[in-house]
Amino acid sequence: MEAAINRYRVMAIVVGVMLLLVVFVGMPVRYIGGNGTPSAIISPIHGGLYIVYLAFAFDLYLKAKWPLKQMVLMVTAGLIPFLAFFIERRIVADAREVLEKRDAEQAARSADLEPQAPGQV
Repeated sequence: MEAAINRYRVMAIVVGVMLLLVVFVGMPVRYIGGNGTPSAIISPIHGGLYIVYLAFAFDLYLKAKWPLKQMVLMVTAGLIPFLAFFIERRIVADAREVLEKRDAEQAARSADLEPQAPGQV
């Protein structure tokens, strides 16, 4: 699950930066400056990366076994400028918490299953 967390984290940051470029560079240059070239380059890149981000977010969502609310939160993070950075921190913290709980449960189960030496209680 750690790999899923890292993939999600990288893509959330990349998509967040690309969205900022679209909104604060591409769109103003297109509508104020009259040059659509930057927007025509940046927007499709953001769109493609957003699809990859959605795949990684869905992968993390399934592995963490979260409620649908978490997935909706992750989806909106790539659509609203600056939100990706805040949501990324929250999702990664939640995911690491889930991972720690699973590791602790697995360690407890392993300890229960270990054969004990004769005479030990």
